[in-house]
Amino acid sequence: MTPPPPPAPPRRGRFAPSPTGPLHFGSLLAALGSWLLARHAGGEWLVRIEDLDPPREVPGAAEAQLRTLAAFGLVSDGPVVRQSERGALYQAALERLLAGGAAFECHCSRSALAADGGIHHRCRAGGRRDTPAVRLRVPPGSTVAFEDAIQGRCAQDVHAEVGDFVLRRADGYWAYQLAVVVDDAAQGITAVVRGADLLDSTPRQILLQRALGLPTPAYAHLPLVLGADGRKLSKSLAALPVDGDDPLPALRAAWQALGQPPAALRGAGSVPAALAAAQAAFRPERIAPGPVPAPVIVPAHALE
Repeated sequence: MTPPPPPAPPRRGRFAPSPTGPLHFGSLLAALGSWLLARHAGGEWLVRIEDLDPPREVPGAAEAQLRTLAAFGLVSDGPVVRQSERGALYQAALERLLAGGAAFECHCSRSALAADGGIHHRCRAGGRRDTPAVRLRVPPGSTVAFEDAIQGRCAQDVHAEVGDFVLRRADGYWAYQLAVVVDDAAQGITAVVRGADLLDSTPRQILLQRALGLPTPAYAHLPLVLGADGRKLSKSLAALPVDGDDPLPALRAAWQALGQPPAALRGAGSVPAALAAAQAAFRPERIAPGPVPAPVIVPAHALE
């Protein structure tokens, strides 16, 4: 008798902010969208702090981000993971790649790669560094295609467009691409939901998953939020923090930016009521792939 197939892993999503400042509306949109898609599938939702780049981090920002998420009712279903504490996992993965020849030490400087548009296909002659970068070897023909739940079919020739990419930087810090792949696998993430600004990173991450023998999660890239200047909100002057002391206006605006009907939350007078109504009314197919303008968020007291 043929044994039954193993059960599918539970749906598990995550939100992974970098502690470079307070949460702005684009961050809230990513958090709410990932939470709603996880809940819609009956799954779990985790929070991971991506504190890999100390020079860019703001002291106290991670704690402030967690407090803001809690004010919006978005609380991790498990312990909050911090990448700064997971270096041993990244080192073990890197050693596997080096031992198998999939990764290599690189002494090239940025200026040495400038002639090739910053794309690394071979190491240039030059001085050796005491702490070289480590790159993933990306041979010709490394085209990755995947189906994004929101953006549709996506494909990238990683060799031609990106080249051999960094796994550990020359300054000793871990690269985002390696850390996110290792952590998504270690945490059992089955669906990666994030902003469309990270769509370009996905083919690299899929290549790295294959090199490490790790599963590839489903992907959904949410629409970008643009300021009035047409720039991504995190880089715009309009990237003001969302107000955790008055969460409902921003929560309703994020719900609408995800293409959901405003009327569904109109009668909700509290965050728990709004999230319950959102879960009941949420339809993933309403999320549009294109960018959305940053809303004008009117504080609740201004409407009284």
